[in-house]
Amino acid sequence: MAYDLTKPADPSLAPGEARCPGPQTRDLIIRDQDNAPAALVEASYQFLGDEDIPYERYTSEEFFEKEMDTVWRKTWQWACREEHIPKKGDYHTYDVGPYSVVVVRSEKDTIKAFVNSCPHRGMQFCDAGSSGSGKQFLWCPFHGMSWHLDGSLREIPNRWDFPHVNEEEFGLMEVPCDTWGGFVFINLDANCEPLEEYLGVLPEHFKDWKLEDRYVELHTRKVLPGNWKMCEEAFLEAYHVLATHPEGIHTTGDANCDYDVFGKHVTRFIHTIGYPSPHVAAEVDERKLFANLGHNPDDLPEGVGARQRHADLLREQLSKEWDADLSGLSNSEMLDSIEYHVFPNAMFFPGINIRLVYRFRPIDVDHTLHEILLLRPVPENGPRPKPAEPIDLAIEDSYTKANEQSIGGFGLALVLDQDTENFHRQRAGIKAAQKSGAKAGATLGNYQEIRVRRLHQTVDEYLSA
Repeated sequence: MAYDLTKPADPSLAPGEARCPGPQTRDLIIRDQDNAPAALVEASYQFLGDEDIPYERYTSEEFFEKEMDTVWRKTWQWACREEHIPKKGDYHTYDVGPYSVVVVRSEKDTIKAFVNSCPHRGMQFCDAGSSGSGKQFLWCPFHGMSWHLDGSLREIPNRWDFPHVNEEEFGLMEVPCDTWGGFVFINLDANCEPLEEYLGVLPEHFKDWKLEDRYVELHTRKVLPGNWKMCEEAFLEAYHVLATHPEGIHTTGDANCDYDVFGKHVTRFIHTIGYPSPHVAAEVDERKLFANLGHNPDDLPEGVGARQRHADLLREQLSKEWDADLSGLSNSEMLDSIEYHVFPNAMFFPGINIRLVYRFRPIDVDHTLHEILLLRPVPENGPRPKPAEPIDLAIEDSYTKANEQSIGGFGLALVLDQDTENFHRQRAGIKAAQKSGAKAGATLGNYQEIRVRRLHQTVDEYLSA
């Protein structure tokens, strides 16, 4: 018998205290009894209000421009992976809205970032989204002025005509740059806080997950039909699984997903793989669950749970396939959807089955560039593989064009298609509600959509700063 999830919350509970009936994700991870990291069962929730989120935040050109002037000019954003610029002279261009930054490996162990603009007459050094290798200096294709990799002036053709130029002051505009987990971050605010402080709990939580020891196995880029916040929010909660991914409820915890807010910049959800949704059953039929996970139910050993056996099989398979030791990882690390969001636009999954990184970049008020990186552990024996080249998908393209097997082999392409097909209707519905005066904003759940509310509150903090 399924839990009754339609009953109103107990009126004696304070706002935000209500939870889905039955075991929560933390309870299930503890039940595994396999020494899961303490971070996975750490709880951090606080009620943040229940006011509607005005729709104009998704549709207003004026509001969008304010975000570009504040949020995107004042926050840390990952620009590339260190493996994208492995050698001295390698560069990668990061663009968001009107901003463009060139990230350069200036020395073997030094990475710098500069505004992508020549101090002479403003010419961009590198085209948007471009990268390259072997450049020993930054050279302007307009008049041939050039700069060293540390940003200092190298040469001005016809130097005699610029007696008024002070070479000490004619270097490139450097922007803060730092690394974490194999990612290169930049910040356009010269007075920003250090990256480690900005990342909050991430360095501590990820200390044993070491994303720097992974490589880019797959990289997709796709334009989505929606405001950057609207698109990002679809990946901040599991509430939508029941309607958007109905086939997933037989093996996925959704209504009992755990949500945490670790401060201004970092939030997290964890939902289990290997248990059915509370919408399906209060009692688990292990053989049926094992079949739903893609196995022959007759192969489930007596006394072994379906989740445990599924994790063991995956651990054995991938350890051999990847030449990686996965024996010390808990079932949760092997299977579950563990997603950390770092404001404003990045999502990091430290797990193995779901080993993703997302990035969302605003194009205009109605369109967003969504990037997905699939990170695989570097082989223990042999060189680090080169990062995969990006696969560009048109707005109408299915993610299956990126090769379903490469995208994870666990149905992720289907899931992503289901997620992104919602955006046309949501964007149209928001505008219809505004135009007709039917409703002025979105009404959020207190717990399951707490990360959405925290996203908007952080936007407001930057707008008001």
